[in-house]
Amino acid sequence: MGTDDGEGFASLGSEVLWQGRRFAIARGRFASPEGEEFEREYMEHPGAVGIIALDEERRVVLVRQFRGPMGATVLEMPAGTCDVEGEEPVATARRELAEEVGLEAQHLEELAGLPVSPGVTDQVTRVFLATGLTACPTAREGPEERAMRVEVVPIDEVPSMVAAGERMDAVTLAGVALARAALGRHR
Repeated sequence: MGTDDGEGFASLGSEVLWQGRRFAIARGRFASPEGEEFEREYMEHPGAVGIIALDEERRVVLVRQFRGPMGATVLEMPAGTCDVEGEEPVATARRELAEEVGLEAQHLEELAGLPVSPGVTDQVTRVFLATGLTACPTAREGPEERAMRVEVVPIDEVPSMVAAGERMDAVTLAGVALARAALGRHR
């Protein structure tokens, strides 16, 4: 952390309160532009990738996966934590796409880095558009991944699915919007 884009807020340091396998809970100290010092607790996260994988028919490959904190399944893009030391995000995206849905992409384009929940975590998910898809073996890890279902949906139907009540994470919905915009630019 550091000064926030010239807005005058400054980080005065942080301490890790709890360290887990993939993330930590920290307490940060900050100063406002007026010099007022304050503390905030938040989750430190190494970042993640998400992949909007599109076939030639403009269908997006999604996974329906159980998410413990929600106590329910959620429809989302293939994704994963950047938890391999030294691995570039594009390599993580390629690995996660293969592991979760058994696909390799001829083309992978980074669309954006999206803050997930900036009041609670420093996690940024880098969203990639994957095209030129071919099948490969999967390597799913853990009970949630082994039980998840792959669903292929026309990309233009995703917003109406969410409006009709489909439980989808916000980063996937934003990724779909970014992919639709990118497709419009590539025409």
